[in-house]
Amino acid sequence: MNAKSHVLVVDDEADIRELLAMTLSRMGIESHGAATQSEALALLAANRYDLCLTDMRLPDGDGLTVLDYVARNQPQTPVAVITAHGSTENAVAALKAGAFDYLAKPVSLEQLRALIRSALNLPPVVRNGQPREADGETQPGVNDGPVLLGNAPLMRQARLMIDKLARSQAPVHVTGESGSGKELAARLIHDKGSRQSAPFVPVNCGAIPENLMESEFFGYKKGAFTGAAADRDGFFQAATTGTLFLDEVADLPLAMQVKLLRAIQEKKVRKVGSPAEENVDVRIISATHRNLADEVKKGGFRQDLYYRLNVIELRMPSLREMRDDVPMLVAMLLARLSGAAPPPRLTQDALQALQAYDFPGNVRELENVLERALTLAGGAEITAADLQLNGGQTADPDGPADLDLSGLPLPEKLENIERQAILEALEKARYNRTAAAKLLGVSFRALRYRMERLGIKDELDAKK
Repeated sequence: MNAKSHVLVVDDEADIRELLAMTLSRMGIESHGAATQSEALALLAANRYDLCLTDMRLPDGDGLTVLDYVARNQPQTPVAVITAHGSTENAVAALKAGAFDYLAKPVSLEQLRALIRSALNLPPVVRNGQPREADGETQPGVNDGPVLLGNAPLMRQARLMIDKLARSQAPVHVTGESGSGKELAARLIHDKGSRQSAPFVPVNCGAIPENLMESEFFGYKKGAFTGAAADRDGFFQAATTGTLFLDEVADLPLAMQVKLLRAIQEKKVRKVGSPAEENVDVRIISATHRNLADEVKKGGFRQDLYYRLNVIELRMPSLREMRDDVPMLVAMLLARLSGAAPPPRLTQDALQALQAYDFPGNVRELENVLERALTLAGGAEITAADLQLNGGQTADPDGPADLDLSGLPLPEKLENIERQAILEALEKARYNRTAAAKLLGVSFRALRYRMERLGIKDELDAKK
């Protein structure tokens, strides 16, 4: 951001144009002003801008037309829209149409400066003078940074979408099965965007006790409650100028959903025990393996929060939809897991077994399977037996045995059935408790409670 940066300000209110121009000037940025859509389009045709700030309502049109013109003619230029206060529909419509971000009137100068800095920090769209290709068109090396591997059409589409989303501040909701790379996708959106040098803060919403949620998300003041010995920031403050990733957002209780909605809409939070609100500059990316629309219908998730989080949806494909990519994924994972040593090769029957397996845990499970197989393999080859896949066809000899429940009272029968279901899910998820909770369709907290009640937690801890 320097004196060479140029911004176009489009607003029919002279006071707003003047305020924005003064703010930009103090930041060392030159600006042009337009009062109408036609003036804006004329200036855009004659000049190149690093950012466009446009009001949604103009005397001869609207900001979406300006946005569309910029997208077609100056795709590198981010566009932020200015909406009437409380006009959520306008903001969402603009973000869906490709706006970088939005500001609500009356314009907050602190939020304006943060938006400008973020927009001017966007990486260029081109690479080596050519249009930017989706990462993975040529597969990255073993020691490259985080990547989403695969040449399947659905994975190529996901990578293209990630590149597009990285150039926006729109809330993104990532869907997909456990282990399909939802957090990795969120990290890539962050790393490829203007917030790449700021924190990426992942939060598992299902792992936070309900009575601690507000203080964990928003922080607290000293003396706000017993044990609050000093001021403490929450997740929003930790992610300031960066990205807050809300994993398993469907597990949030309704009371917390209300508070989260307000924080997203107003871009302000209030620490527990504080009389004052503070501005927060955070991009929200959420994820869940559950269907949020279904949760809304069942009354477990607020519809207004759903529309705020699900402005743009990114679906991560399952490994079952990428079977042709399994050999390439196996080669990359084995090279990484083996480190400097040359990795064993898979026999043909082992590779066929992997391609036929459904992988309920997706790529995460594939990595765990290969890591175990490397330990079990006795030589330079990994066989199908080393993989220990049952594909749901045969019982695992080390897994939970069938129970004889005859003669037991009903409460004990139910406990035994629940215990066996939990053990089977834990084994299927390679003892990843978050993944096991997803397989069982319960929250992480609910699984932890049941494990403690049935004595499973103590048994597993004792085996470590």
